[in-house]
Amino acid sequence: MPLIIAGLDHIVLRTSQLEKMLRFYCDVLGCTVERELPPETGLVQLRAGTALIDIVPVDSELGRAGGGPPSQTENNLDHFCLLLEPLTPQQLTEHLERNNISVGEFAERYGSEGFGQSIYIQDPEGNTVELRSKKQSLDG
Repeated sequence: MPLIIAGLDHIVLRTSQLEKMLRFYCDVLGCTVERELPPETGLVQLRAGTALIDIVPVDSELGRAGGGPPSQTENNLDHFCLLLEPLTPQQLTEHLERNNISVGEFAERYGSEGFGQSIYIQDPEGNTVELRSKKQSLDG
């Protein structure tokens, strides 16, 4: 069974300018704050249509895990998440293993459709890609 991407679930941007980033994404682009974790943890999730944009301050617990502040040599993109058409963790694991992709553990994480199981993998350049399956609709 091939994977079918339903859309972009979320991206995670690291920042040393939280207030400016929030003003830009909310006031300029029209996103709304959907969820905010305590400042020491460091995560503000913005609704961007059907997707989320997560803003993570680099001096927070989550931000420090990604290295120094964004610059010409430091990343500000932590990872992005692809929302897949519905499939089970076992189906996804089998697909990844058939393609020689190292598979870790699934974990419960928050995304554009609320909490659900997802997994992190690495692309050939070492970028982190999170994969999560769309929730099954009750009428289908």
